[in-house]
Amino acid sequence: MKILFIGDVVGSPGRDMVQEYLPKLKEKYRPTVTIINGENAASGKGITEKIYKQFLEWGAQVVTMGNHTWDKKEIFEFIDEAKYMIRPANFPENNPGKGIVYLNINGTEIAVINMQGRTFLPAIDDPFTKMDLLIEEAKQRTNIIFVDFHGEATSEKQAMGWYVDGRVSAIVGTHTHTQTADERILPKGTAYISDVGMTGPYDGILGVNREAVIKRFLTSMPVRFEITKEGRTQLNGLVVSIDKNSGKSTNVERIIINEDHPFFG
Repeated sequence: MKILFIGDVVGSPGRDMVQEYLPKLKEKYRPTVTIINGENAASGKGITEKIYKQFLEWGAQVVTMGNHTWDKKEIFEFIDEAKYMIRPANFPENNPGKGIVYLNINGTEIAVINMQGRTFLPAIDDPFTKMDLLIEEAKQRTNIIFVDFHGEATSEKQAMGWYVDGRVSAIVGTHTHTQTADERILPKGTAYISDVGMTGPYDGILGVNREAVIKRFLTSMPVRFEITKEGRTQLNGLVVSIDKNSGKSTNVERIIINEDHPFFG
Protein backbone atom coordinates (compact mmCIF):
# COMPACT_ATOMS: atom_id res chain seq x y z
CA MET A 1 0.00 0.00 0.00
CA LYS A 2 1.00 3.62 -0.46
CA ILE A 3 0.43 6.66 1.72
CA LEU A 4 0.63 10.13 0.17
CA PHE A 5 1.39 12.98 2.56
CA ILE A 6 1.21 16.67 1.58
CA GLY A 7 3.23 19.06 3.72
CA ASP A 8 1.96 22.16 5.52
CA VAL A 9 -0.60 23.86 3.29
CA VAL A 10 -0.20 27.63 3.61
CA GLY A 11 -3.12 29.92 2.81
CA SER A 12 -5.03 30.15 -0.45
CA PRO A 13 -1.91 29.63 -2.63
CA GLY A 14 -1.38 26.28 -0.91
CA ARG A 15 -5.01 25.30 -1.20
CA ASP A 16 -4.98 26.11 -4.90
CA MET A 17 -1.96 23.83 -5.38
CA VAL A 18 -3.71 20.99 -3.56
CA GLN A 19 -6.84 21.41 -5.65
CA GLU A 20 -4.83 21.43 -8.88
CA TYR A 21 -2.28 18.72 -8.20
CA LEU A 22 -3.87 16.26 -5.80
CA PRO A 23 -5.87 14.55 -8.60
CA LYS A 24 -2.68 14.33 -10.68
CA LEU A 25 -0.68 12.90 -7.78
CA LYS A 26 -3.39 10.35 -7.07
CA GLU A 27 -3.38 9.29 -10.71
CA LYS A 28 0.41 8.93 -10.71
CA TYR A 29 0.97 7.20 -7.36
CA ARG A 30 -2.39 5.51 -6.69
CA PRO A 31 -2.16 6.04 -2.91
CA THR A 32 -4.31 4.00 -0.56
CA VAL A 33 -4.49 6.93 1.85
CA THR A 34 -3.86 10.66 1.42
CA ILE A 35 -2.99 12.86 4.42
CA ILE A 36 -2.69 16.65 4.44
CA ASN A 37 -1.21 18.87 7.14
CA GLY A 38 -3.68 21.76 7.34
CA GLU A 39 -2.58 23.80 10.36
CA ASN A 40 -1.64 26.82 8.19
CA ALA A 41 -4.38 26.41 5.60
CA ALA A 42 -6.51 29.43 6.64
CA SER A 43 -4.62 32.67 5.96
CA GLY A 44 -1.42 31.02 7.15
CA LYS A 45 -2.60 30.15 10.66
CA GLY A 46 -5.23 27.64 11.67
CA ILE A 47 -8.02 26.01 9.69
CA THR A 48 -11.74 26.52 9.15
CA GLU A 49 -14.48 23.94 8.82
CA LYS A 50 -14.97 24.91 5.17
CA ILE A 51 -11.31 24.25 4.37
CA TYR A 52 -11.29 20.98 6.29
CA LYS A 53 -14.27 19.77 4.28
CA GLN A 54 -12.66 20.96 1.05
CA PHE A 55 -9.59 18.83 1.72
CA LEU A 56 -11.81 15.78 2.17
CA GLU A 57 -13.76 16.61 -0.99
CA TRP A 58 -10.51 16.96 -2.94
CA GLY A 59 -9.40 13.49 -1.87
CA ALA A 60 -7.73 13.57 1.54
CA GLN A 61 -8.71 10.97 4.14
CA VAL A 62 -7.00 12.64 7.14
CA VAL A 63 -6.07 16.23 8.02
CA THR A 64 -3.32 16.72 10.61
CA MET A 65 -2.57 19.88 12.57
CA GLY A 66 0.17 21.44 14.74
CA ASN A 67 0.99 24.41 16.95
CA HIS A 68 -1.49 26.68 15.11
CA THR A 69 -4.41 24.33 15.77
CA TRP A 70 -6.36 26.83 17.87
CA ASP A 71 -5.58 30.00 15.89
CA LYS A 72 -9.01 30.13 14.21
CA LYS A 73 -11.47 30.22 17.09
CA GLU A 74 -14.25 28.57 15.09
CA ILE A 75 -12.33 25.31 15.33
CA PHE A 76 -13.79 24.83 18.80
CA GLU A 77 -17.22 24.63 17.18
CA PHE A 78 -16.44 21.67 14.92
CA ILE A 79 -13.25 19.82 15.87
CA ASP A 80 -15.00 17.24 18.04
CA GLU A 81 -17.27 16.38 15.12
CA ALA A 82 -14.45 16.43 12.56
CA LYS A 83 -14.00 12.67 12.33
CA TYR A 84 -10.89 12.81 10.14
CA MET A 85 -9.05 15.73 11.72
CA ILE A 86 -6.38 15.12 14.35
CA ARG A 87 -4.36 17.59 16.41
CA PRO A 88 -1.14 16.84 18.34
CA ALA A 89 -1.90 14.00 20.75
CA ASN A 90 0.35 15.47 23.44
CA PHE A 91 -1.76 18.60 23.86
CA PRO A 92 -3.11 18.64 27.44
CA GLU A 93 -5.79 16.03 28.12
CA ASN A 94 -8.51 18.66 28.58
CA ASN A 95 -8.11 19.96 25.03
CA PRO A 96 -10.86 19.16 22.50
CA GLY A 97 -10.19 16.94 19.52
CA LYS A 98 -8.09 13.79 19.27
CA GLY A 99 -4.54 12.82 18.33
CA ILE A 100 -5.11 9.50 16.57
CA VAL A 101 -7.54 8.27 13.96
CA TYR A 102 -8.14 4.83 12.45
CA LEU A 103 -9.08 4.24 8.83
CA ASN A 104 -10.48 1.00 7.41
CA ILE A 105 -9.50 0.68 3.76
CA ASN A 106 -10.85 -2.47 2.11
CA GLY A 107 -10.58 -4.38 5.36
CA THR A 108 -7.11 -3.09 6.29
CA GLU A 109 -6.83 -0.74 9.25
CA ILE A 110 -4.41 2.18 9.26
CA ALA A 111 -3.61 4.31 12.31
CA VAL A 112 -2.59 7.96 11.83
CA ILE A 113 -1.01 9.81 14.76
CA ASN A 114 -0.27 13.54 15.14
CA MET A 115 2.38 14.58 17.67
CA GLN A 116 4.24 17.82 18.45
CA GLY A 117 7.76 18.45 19.65
CA ARG A 118 8.67 20.70 22.57
CA THR A 119 12.03 22.17 21.50
CA PHE A 120 11.48 25.90 20.67
CA LEU A 121 7.72 25.27 20.90
CA PRO A 122 5.22 25.48 23.78
CA ALA A 123 5.96 23.22 26.74
CA ILE A 124 3.17 20.70 26.26
CA ASP A 125 3.14 17.06 27.36
CA ASP A 126 6.07 14.73 26.65
CA PRO A 127 5.72 13.46 23.06
CA PHE A 128 7.91 10.39 23.66
CA THR A 129 5.79 9.07 26.52
CA LYS A 130 2.57 9.83 24.65
CA MET A 131 3.94 8.10 21.55
CA ASP A 132 4.58 4.94 23.54
CA LEU A 133 0.98 4.91 24.74
CA LEU A 134 -0.53 5.47 21.30
CA ILE A 135 1.70 2.90 19.60
CA GLU A 136 0.68 0.35 22.21
CA GLU A 137 -2.98 1.22 21.59
CA ALA A 138 -2.65 1.12 17.80
CA LYS A 139 -0.78 -2.20 17.80
CA GLN A 140 -3.87 -3.85 19.25
CA ARG A 141 -5.56 -3.12 15.90
CA THR A 142 -2.94 -2.74 13.17
CA ASN A 143 0.73 -2.85 12.20
CA ILE A 144 0.33 0.11 9.85
CA ILE A 145 0.99 3.30 11.80
CA PHE A 146 1.76 6.67 10.19
CA VAL A 147 3.01 9.61 12.29
CA ASP A 148 3.08 13.35 11.54
CA PHE A 149 5.62 14.75 14.02
CA HIS A 150 5.24 18.53 14.10
CA GLY A 151 8.47 19.98 15.42
CA GLU A 152 11.03 22.77 15.13
CA ALA A 153 14.33 21.02 15.86
CA THR A 154 15.74 18.40 13.51
CA SER A 155 17.52 16.82 16.47
CA GLU A 156 14.21 16.19 18.25
CA LYS A 157 12.68 14.83 15.04
CA GLN A 158 15.61 12.50 14.45
CA ALA A 159 15.51 11.37 18.06
CA MET A 160 11.83 10.50 17.70
CA GLY A 161 12.51 8.72 14.42
CA TRP A 162 15.09 6.44 15.99
CA TYR A 163 12.93 6.03 19.09
CA VAL A 164 10.02 4.60 17.09
CA ASP A 165 12.03 2.75 14.43
CA GLY A 166 10.44 -0.65 13.87
CA ARG A 167 7.33 0.30 15.85
CA VAL A 168 5.65 2.56 13.27
CA SER A 169 5.53 2.37 9.49
CA ALA A 170 6.52 5.98 8.86
CA ILE A 171 7.24 9.19 10.74
CA VAL A 172 7.39 12.46 8.81
CA GLY A 173 8.37 15.87 10.11
CA THR A 174 6.33 19.01 9.56
CA HIS A 175 6.36 22.66 10.75
CA THR A 176 9.59 24.22 9.39
CA HIS A 177 8.18 24.66 5.85
CA THR A 178 11.54 23.70 4.32
CA GLN A 179 11.82 20.27 2.75
CA THR A 180 14.82 18.26 3.91
CA ALA A 181 16.72 15.80 1.72
CA ASP A 182 17.16 13.07 4.35
CA GLU A 183 14.32 10.72 3.42
CA ARG A 184 15.25 7.12 4.17
CA ILE A 185 14.10 3.86 5.67
CA LEU A 186 15.60 3.29 9.10
CA PRO A 187 17.17 -0.12 9.88
CA LYS A 188 14.05 -1.64 11.45
CA GLY A 189 11.70 -0.60 8.65
CA THR A 190 10.38 2.87 9.53
CA ALA A 191 10.30 5.50 6.76
CA TYR A 192 11.62 8.87 7.94
CA ILE A 193 12.13 12.47 6.80
CA SER A 194 12.96 15.45 9.02
CA ASP A 195 10.55 17.77 7.19
CA VAL A 196 8.23 17.21 4.26
CA GLY A 197 8.17 20.93 3.44
CA MET A 198 5.30 23.27 2.65
CA THR A 199 2.64 23.70 0.00
CA GLY A 200 2.04 27.33 -0.92
CA PRO A 201 4.10 30.39 -1.93
CA TYR A 202 7.49 29.59 -3.46
CA ASP A 203 8.84 33.15 -3.55
CA GLY A 204 8.07 34.14 0.04
CA ILE A 205 9.93 33.22 3.23
CA LEU A 206 8.23 30.15 4.67
CA GLY A 207 5.13 31.34 2.80
CA VAL A 208 5.18 34.87 4.25
CA ASN A 209 5.83 38.15 2.40
CA ARG A 210 9.61 38.29 2.30
CA GLU A 211 9.95 42.07 2.69
CA ALA A 212 8.18 41.90 6.05
CA VAL A 213 10.41 39.09 7.29
CA ILE A 214 13.57 40.89 6.17
CA LYS A 215 12.39 44.08 7.88
CA ARG A 216 11.89 42.15 11.11
CA PHE A 217 15.47 40.89 10.99
CA LEU A 218 16.85 44.33 10.11
CA THR A 219 14.94 46.29 12.75
CA SER A 220 13.88 43.78 15.42
CA MET A 221 10.58 45.68 15.37
CA PRO A 222 7.15 44.02 15.24
CA VAL A 223 5.81 43.59 11.71
CA ARG A 224 2.65 42.12 10.27
CA PHE A 225 3.26 38.79 8.55
CA GLU A 226 1.00 38.19 5.57
CA ILE A 227 0.85 35.31 3.13
CA THR A 228 2.52 35.97 -0.22
CA LYS A 229 -0.21 35.75 -2.84
CA GLU A 230 1.83 36.81 -5.84
CA GLY A 231 4.57 34.93 -7.61
CA ARG A 232 5.30 31.26 -7.93
CA THR A 233 3.83 28.44 -5.84
CA GLN A 234 4.93 24.97 -4.82
CA LEU A 235 3.73 21.64 -3.46
CA ASN A 236 5.90 19.48 -1.21
CA GLY A 237 4.98 15.97 -0.21
CA LEU A 238 6.05 12.39 0.28
CA VAL A 239 4.92 8.96 -0.85
CA VAL A 240 5.62 5.94 1.34
CA SER A 241 5.17 2.34 0.22
CA ILE A 242 4.31 -0.04 3.07
CA ASP A 243 4.00 -3.81 3.30
CA LYS A 244 0.47 -4.16 4.66
CA ASN A 245 1.23 -7.43 6.49
CA SER A 246 4.38 -6.43 8.37
CA GLY A 247 3.74 -2.68 8.49
CA LYS A 248 7.34 -2.07 7.38
CA SER A 249 8.11 0.54 4.76
CA THR A 250 9.68 -0.59 1.51
CA ASN A 251 10.17 2.72 -0.29
CA VAL A 252 10.00 6.45 0.36
CA GLU A 253 9.96 9.19 -2.29
CA ARG A 254 10.00 12.96 -1.88
CA ILE A 255 7.68 15.11 -4.00
CA ILE A 256 8.51 18.68 -4.95
CA ILE A 257 6.51 20.59 -7.53
CA ASN A 258 7.42 24.16 -8.47
CA GLU A 259 8.70 26.14 -11.43
CA ASP A 260 12.15 24.64 -11.03
CA HIS A 261 10.74 21.12 -10.54
CA PRO A 262 7.74 20.74 -12.86
CA PHE A 263 5.27 17.92 -12.40
CA PHE A 264 5.53 14.94 -14.72
CA GLY A 265 2.61 12.56 -14.50
